[in-house]
Amino acid sequence: MDTDSNLKELGFSQYEAACYMALVSHHPVNGSQLSKFSGIARSRIYDVLRNLISKGYVIEINAGKYAPLPSDELIKRLKRSFYRNIEVFEEQISKASQKDAFEYVWTLTGYDHVMEKAIEMIKEAKEEIYVRLFPKANSHLGEYLTEADSRGVRIRYIAMGQIEKKFDVQVTHPEHEHLQQKIGGRSIEVITDKSEALVGVFETNNENNSPINWTRNQWFIVANRDSLRHDFYHSFLEKILDQNQEMTKDEKRIYKIIKEDN
Repeated sequence: MDTDSNLKELGFSQYEAACYMALVSHHPVNGSQLSKFSGIARSRIYDVLRNLISKGYVIEINAGKYAPLPSDELIKRLKRSFYRNIEVFEEQISKASQKDAFEYVWTLTGYDHVMEKAIEMIKEAKEEIYVRLFPKANSHLGEYLTEADSRGVRIRYIAMGQIEKKFDVQVTHPEHEHLQQKIGGRSIEVITDKSEALVGVFETNNENNSPINWTRNQWFIVANRDSLRHDFYHSFLEKILDQNQEMTKDEKRIYKIIKEDN
C-alpha cells in the first residue's frame, strides 16, 4: 500500500493526502508551486489547503507560502485521535451489544491471518491451552507457547510429528505419519481457557484458502477440547494394545492429569 493510500485510510481525502505528501518534500511553497508538485489542479489546490489548515495539518507562513505540520507531530496526533475514537467506539458497542448466550462460529482464511489469531489467543491465555499442531504450525507458535508456559499457563500439547518435547504434558499422536494424507492436510487446534477455539485443516496445496473456524461458542469448545483430551488417551491405548508395551511412569502421570482435567 502506498503512502497516499495509507493517509486515505487515516481520514485524508485523495487530494489532501497528495497535497500533504508534496508539502513534506517541498516547503515552504506557494499554491502554484504546490499544484505542480502534487499534481492537483490550481483550481482545486487552495480548497485542499484550506481543508488541511482547518485540520491543523498545514500552516500558512508569510504571504501565500505553506508548510506542513512536522510528520512526527502528525503521527502523534493521528495516534491520539485513533485511540480516542477506539475508546468511544468500545463504550458505544458495549452499550449496544446484544447479550446472548449463543456465539457464532466464524471462518478465517489466510495462513498468516490464522497464525496471528493463534498467537493472540496464546498471548491472552491465563489458565490453560490445549493444542494439536503439526511441525510447521509449531515453528510459528512454539515460542509463544513456551512463553505462556513460563508465566504459569498449563499447556496440553499433542504433537503431530517429530517435535521436541518442551512441555510437562505433551505426547506425540501415534498416527501422525499417515494422518496428513488421511485428512487431506495439516490440522490445527488451539483452545484457550475453555473460552476460545481455533480449529480447522490447512488443506494440502490450498493453505491460504482453507477455512479455519474461530469461535467462543461453548458447545463447540467443549466438543473440540474433549477431542484433544481423547487424543492423549489414544496415544496411551495405542502403546498398550498395539505395541504391547506398558505405560511409563511419566505417561501414567500425564494420564492422571488429563483424566482429572475436566
